[in-house]
Amino acid sequence: MTNNITWHAPTVTRGQREELNGHKSFILWLTGLSGAGKSTLAHRIEEILFKRGCRTYVLDGDNVRQGLCRDLGFSPADRQENIRRVGAMGKLMADAGLIVITAFISPFRVDRDSIRALLEEGDFIEVYCDAPLQVCEERDVKGLYQKARKGVIPEFTGISSPYEVPLHPEIIVQTGRDTIDSCALQIIEYLDSQEKLTTTHKKANHT
Repeated sequence: MTNNITWHAPTVTRGQREELNGHKSFILWLTGLSGAGKSTLAHRIEEILFKRGCRTYVLDGDNVRQGLCRDLGFSPADRQENIRRVGAMGKLMADAGLIVITAFISPFRVDRDSIRALLEEGDFIEVYCDAPLQVCEERDVKGLYQKARKGVIPEFTGISSPYEVPLHPEIIVQTGRDTIDSCALQIIEYLDSQEKLTTTHKKANHT
């Protein structure tokens, strides 16, 4: 069946959308343990970028599982499919000219690397939210870690299922130690240094 499917190139290009928006489009992929601060950080980054006039959207793990991935559980196969769907969605949104900020545990390197492989070089920015397991458990207002340690929640990342730390992330933020604002600013500074938040057209208007 897939042999009969053809990709239709858009008549409005991604580059044209980026020029209209005044910034590059890409996926900012936040990964880390549950409780590491990914969602809070993702939304703080979006607030900062929004105030700068950037077109953004946050794809949050819990939100996606209420719609796009509501049919999936938490087995290794279902987690892989969850990330595959999010990656495909993120790619479409980046093609539409948006800055896509994701907040997913995404515990397996192979799954994160598969999303990177979908995109052009520089379009996938992996951010490791580094917080020790002990800190994440202390922050656990939902009591998920406690349930996992009691065996109520099977295959829980960090307890009964592994988390594979990124080997070469573009950014590491110490969310277990530093404030959310500090981590967000570190990421914004990186994006600025890579000229992700402006386009050639926009820069030309300032010269």
